[in-house]
Amino acid sequence: MLKRALVLATATLALALAPVAQAQTAAWPTRPIRLVVPYAAGGPTDLIGRKVATLMAARLGQPIIIDNKLGAGGTIGVDNVLRSPPDGYTLALVAPGPVAGMFALAKVPYTQADIQYLTLLARNPAVIGVNVKSGIKTLAELVKAARNAPGTLNFSSAGLGTTPHIGSELFKQEAQIDVVHIAYKGTAPATAALLSGEVQFISTDLMALLPYAQSGAIRILAIAGARRVPQLPDVPTTAESGLPGVLMETNYGVLGPRGMPAEVQKKIRDTLDEVVRMPEMTELLAQLGAVPLTSTPDEYRSLMQSEYEKWKSVAARGNIRLD
Repeated sequence: MLKRALVLATATLALALAPVAQAQTAAWPTRPIRLVVPYAAGGPTDLIGRKVATLMAARLGQPIIIDNKLGAGGTIGVDNVLRSPPDGYTLALVAPGPVAGMFALAKVPYTQADIQYLTLLARNPAVIGVNVKSGIKTLAELVKAARNAPGTLNFSSAGLGTTPHIGSELFKQEAQIDVVHIAYKGTAPATAALLSGEVQFISTDLMALLPYAQSGAIRILAIAGARRVPQLPDVPTTAESGLPGVLMETNYGVLGPRGMPAEVQKKIRDTLDEVVRMPEMTELLAQLGAVPLTSTPDEYRSLMQSEYEKWKSVAARGNIRLD
């Protein structure tokens, strides 16, 4: 009898709490939201995140607090989000590294099944650039210079296992050249190395090199994306330059922990879809060399799976591991 009474009491309590939970979900958000950016302040993801937070907060009526929780290629910040309650009050804005690439390079403390993808926000193609003082004017000339002096040309990256590192390794493999990787602690010092002549080329996001290309200090040889970009209409793609296999784009998106209520997920996606189309957001993305891009959760997940397969192939061919 006691057991039956406990079961009935539990069921009654669950029924009583259900309307409360539904009401809380419908009212979301009722308090500040934390948006984790798993990279350093001032970087491209952080700039996008802060603009998203400002515009999203205005539409939702609650503050959105940026939390730069960096380390381990972004996996520390993502792990923190995925361990948080799935109530919509802790989200992450990420590039592909911690949700796609790092799975191919190291042991990660979470799985794809732990991630609730929400929507993509923007896409930024990688580019291959040289110092204008090098005299190199085309991608073919860079490949020729590397083949004429194997093992003597260096390229910089933002660190081991970062998108710039993998992108350059992909270029190296597809072009069949022998070049040397020099890892720096971030995109800024990696770009400074190119400007100072410490390295001969770099492959990184367009937004990192665009100001230097516009000032005439760096020459962008090719866009490692599916199409040319409006900011540099005369610069060909890697496919147009004879290397169709060199495709590397950074896709930015928002995610949360698995188990978020469907109604909350929809409200977040609908709000972000509006934010991405706002003039303030499209203007910032244009300045960064990026384009707006939204998606369904399934489309986002599928794209990250494709990115994982690409990074896995490059890592295997280049014998790259971080653990």
